[in-house]
Amino acid sequence: MSAETLLASLWQMGGGKPEALQQLTFSDDTAQLPSTFQVGDVASASIAVQALMAAQLWQDRGGAEQKITVDRRHALAMFKSDRYLSINDKPADDPWNKIAGYYQAGDGRWIQLHTNFPHHRDGVLAILQCADERAAVAKAIAGWQAAELEQVLANADMCAAMIRTEQEWQAHPQARAIAELPLFEVRKVADGPVIPLNQGSGQTPLRPLSGVRVLDLSRVIAAPVGARTLAQHGADVLAISAAHLPNIMLLVMDTGRGKRSAQLDLRNAGAKQQLLELIRGADVFMQAYRPGAIAQLGYSVEELCALRPGLIHVSLSAYGHVGPWANRRGFDSLVQSASGIADAEGRAAGNVAPGKLPFQALDHATGYLLAYATMLALQKRSIEGGSWQVRVSLAQTGRWLQAMSRRGLHEDAAELRPDEIASFLQTSSSGFGEMQAIAPVEKMSLTPARFELPAPILGQHDAVWM
Repeated sequence: MSAETLLASLWQMGGGKPEALQQLTFSDDTAQLPSTFQVGDVASASIAVQALMAAQLWQDRGGAEQKITVDRRHALAMFKSDRYLSINDKPADDPWNKIAGYYQAGDGRWIQLHTNFPHHRDGVLAILQCADERAAVAKAIAGWQAAELEQVLANADMCAAMIRTEQEWQAHPQARAIAELPLFEVRKVADGPVIPLNQGSGQTPLRPLSGVRVLDLSRVIAAPVGARTLAQHGADVLAISAAHLPNIMLLVMDTGRGKRSAQLDLRNAGAKQQLLELIRGADVFMQAYRPGAIAQLGYSVEELCALRPGLIHVSLSAYGHVGPWANRRGFDSLVQSASGIADAEGRAAGNVAPGKLPFQALDHATGYLLAYATMLALQKRSIEGGSWQVRVSLAQTGRWLQAMSRRGLHEDAAELRPDEIASFLQTSSSGFGEMQAIAPVEKMSLTPARFELPAPILGQHDAVWM
């Protein structure tokens, strides 16, 4: 399956006109990074489809048809963007905690720990009753059955996954629960006004998403990438965090480009009221908490769409919004482990231990699909009116990837060269210093994708709309 075929399929899923595909071309270099999965085509196609959607919105707003090109190798670099980020010519700190990773349990099965947040690390160590050292953790895990430890950690709201084969995952109740879900969901959830994207200005806007306000209540990679993508097409994206919530600064820097950043502690009544005021003025509300978690704070789809008719409510989860694992904490690498991707990559490399994709493909692809689906919802609102819900998950993206034909590990593969990476970098004066990071991939002839704002430090801005 090629990037062109994947793009056509994604475009059809959104109801796009086939002739619009002629606006976009891919570079001729098809070499991807070593993987048995079609990660290169997925990277190119997921970036391309949201770019094509942005171009469509530009035309809907009175702009002319434009040409778009997507460099396949640039797409690979963007899916590894955090690894190429530097501040003042120095690489950023490695975000991976020293005890995170794969371990073999006493029954010979493998399990992965995700301990990059301090409270997750401390919780795992408390259950294992061992020191914060890799050797001590390995010794402790050797005394457990892998499935039992996975369940104990899940019950404690920790982050781990037993390595399963693809066949084991397909038979798992969670995989069966999401088997019939679409790759992404865009559905009307309430009546509301038709809201033209030009909002009565009578003029063609400067950019595809000029005037669109996005509240981004997400952290780590997938949803922040989605919000960053909306920002690179002109949306006013306000990222909301809180001082007491953990963050990974490398990812804050990489995904914060183009956004403003404010902090609100939602345990405080005044801050909750501020957020409600922001929602009243927002077009998009984006969150990546576990299904139902944000609703418990008073931010359910129903409540927010009643507060702000016409709102686009966007939710991202790890394992999907239905099934026994709907409320389980998860990250890209854990979904790879649970769903058989890690096992398949390890087997392709001839290793006993699990492998992993060459980048966080589920995170990044889901982020771009989220941006595409959000733009689809904005388009539907401008035609049909109403409030809309967008739902995606890492596991649904993983199922999409796993359904594609496989390849040899090194078939048509080549690592990114230093000169290639250098050509994809851009420099900005951020709140962290002089930042070099991967520039937006898509080249759009009339509305170039770009970040109008550098990455801000957390809480740099007021919690107000511009």
